[in-house]
Amino acid sequence: MNEGMRERRDMNVAEPCCEPEFERAFDIIEPDAVVSPLVFSSPHSGRIYPARFLAATPLDAATLRRSEDAYVDDLFASAPSIGAPLLRARFPRAYLDLNREPYELDPRLFEGALPAFANARSLRVAAGLGTIPRVVADAREIYEIRLSLEEGLRRIDSLYKPYHSALRGLMERAAARFGVAVLIDCHSMPSTGARDPVLAARGDKRRIDFVIGDRYGASASTGLVDIVEDRLRGRGYHVMRNRPYAGGFITEHYGKPAAGWHALQIEVSRGLYMDESTLQKNERFDAVARDLGDVLAAVARQEDLAEILGGERRAAAE
Repeated sequence: MNEGMRERRDMNVAEPCCEPEFERAFDIIEPDAVVSPLVFSSPHSGRIYPARFLAATPLDAATLRRSEDAYVDDLFASAPSIGAPLLRARFPRAYLDLNREPYELDPRLFEGALPAFANARSLRVAAGLGTIPRVVADAREIYEIRLSLEEGLRRIDSLYKPYHSALRGLMERAAARFGVAVLIDCHSMPSTGARDPVLAARGDKRRIDFVIGDRYGASASTGLVDIVEDRLRGRGYHVMRNRPYAGGFITEHYGKPAAGWHALQIEVSRGLYMDESTLQKNERFDAVARDLGDVLAAVARQEDLAEILGGERRAAAE
């Protein structure tokens, strides 16, 4: 473990009903001292594929990993060095998607009728990308047979709910210590889809490097998003806001600016830092990670952050 951080394991043990590989459902990497209201979450970078899951799918691991935000937790690994915790899932998105409502369940995936509380009509479910995904990113079916509803509910109870309980706890701690809490929801996007449609219509073929999503201003202070966007642009990156990704369930659920909770989603183009065909980090990985660390460290140090966020920032208790 690097100096200035430690791994917390008191909250991250899955219920005994899940896969043995997920005895630890997630990691919380803590700084030595929490000195920032920022909280980092990487819900889609888990890369442990349990043996029972692999045995139940006709797809190989490389195909399954196409839906994974590969190495995003490593890109944002500097979070503890700026005094903020990093929460990261160990299980993959193809197994369970944390950026969904808890019960966005696909009736085409499960045996029998779904419970009345399930949301079976969302656009994400229609695309096969519910809480328990039916397909991977290129619309290939994950399973050859339907799952039992009991299996799906086990995953939600043993993985989804503990992760969100931990994330909520980190946000509550930040708000109690600083008067505000800022969630940085960390994701990646395929470079093939990272194009600005407005520029493309003009014949400009530049790809988007980063997309910052704040639910069109609903989940975070505009001033906060301006700072992140301006600093990334200042380092030469092509940055868009809310297009084509405005933020998902996590950003919407935890972003409550009127209550002092701010949430913004950062999507990084995979082509910036990895070879998308081999899933290997490329020669730019370290530079991109360093730029992200510098930009977010500057946000954490921002002296007028309280004014920007519209709340009264308090000094850290530590």
